[in-house]
Amino acid sequence: MKIKILAGAAALLLMSACASDAPAPSPPPPSYRPPPPPPPPADQCGAAEAQKYVGRPRSEIPIPVLPALQRVACTTCPVTMDYSPRRLNFYYDAQTGIVKEVKCG
Repeated sequence: MKIKILAGAAALLLMSACASDAPAPSPPPPSYRPPPPPPPPADQCGAAEAQKYVGRPRSEIPIPVLPALQRVACTTCPVTMDYSPRRLNFYYDAQTGIVKEVKCG
């Protein structure tokens, strides 16, 4: 009986030794996923709230507390190309005076 137990234990040791020598299965290759799109820029100038002026006369645009953070220009007028995310831009039609676009920049 002792021989059977010893033989069984030896067989178990041999099987476990063989199992640990076998290479681990490689994980499946990851599927390609394109990177997510960048988040939209934050509304740092308040353009979302100022959209209510689109379609209204430019005379209704409020006078800014900080003039450096607001610009009013016609859609065909030359303006500087520097970008300031905190500056609120109002663009109006030069012939009608109606606000056409409000955006940060």
